[in-house]
Amino acid sequence: MPNASHVHPPSTPGAAESASPVEPLKQQTDIARAAALIADPSRARMLKCLADGRALPANALAGEAGIGAATASAHLAKLVEGELLTVEQRGRHRFYRLAGPDVCAALECLALIAPPLAITSLKQSNRALALHRGRSCYDHLAGQLGVALMAGLLERRVLTGHDGIHRPDQAVRDRPASYGHDAQYRLTPSGRTALAGLGIDADRLPPRRRAIRYCVDWSEHQHHLAGGLGAALTARLFEMGWVRWGRSPRVVHLTDAGAQGLERSLGIVITDR
Repeated sequence: MPNASHVHPPSTPGAAESASPVEPLKQQTDIARAAALIADPSRARMLKCLADGRALPANALAGEAGIGAATASAHLAKLVEGELLTVEQRGRHRFYRLAGPDVCAALECLALIAPPLAITSLKQSNRALALHRGRSCYDHLAGQLGVALMAGLLERRVLTGHDGIHRPDQAVRDRPASYGHDAQYRLTPSGRTALAGLGIDADRLPPRRRAIRYCVDWSEHQHHLAGGLGAALTARLFEMGWVRWGRSPRVVHLTDAGAQGLERSLGIVITDR
């Protein structure tokens, strides 16, 4: 289980800063249509498989769902038509990807109210534990690894604005397994310099995406870093070989080089990996 040794959030929670009020929906939404698309077990398995933000070919998704190629093709066509997936042609193969982070957030929220799947094998048990230790949440890190990294960024004053702990009794808009709104994190000048040392230019993040966001982690009930900065940091960690994909979809592992690199560059010590 990852935890950040030498990384202890302050005991006093930071105040929520300039949280914007809930915006009313401008139009009625067809929840039933979206729910029906996700409700099929095969489609749900394929969507969960894509929740790490990567694009996968139809045959890989068919194998993950345990169905034939023709059946998978029909399911994928419905998901594309329903705007839950996008598809691109690469040579002779079609690659599918979640339409955006909101689809991943919806799946995470559904996981909170869904009954747990029965674990009937050691393989399933190991996979569940691995997902808790470290996983992707669309294009950023989550699970124990993600919240330990967030705690380290706060302890080292790379970010400021809150202590990273989700307190349900004090929450206004924040709910588990969703984007947070109550806290307003900021990148500090020293944090900007530290990230530049890792090859991350905070001034060149995607302009149409909010740079700093956070999610309330569904398994840890703490915050992990999302937004443009969370995506850029995660991508850079993969580029340097500091994290790697596991064998199961969404599972992410911190490598030995990553543990040493985070300690050397940011002073973050993550143990019990």
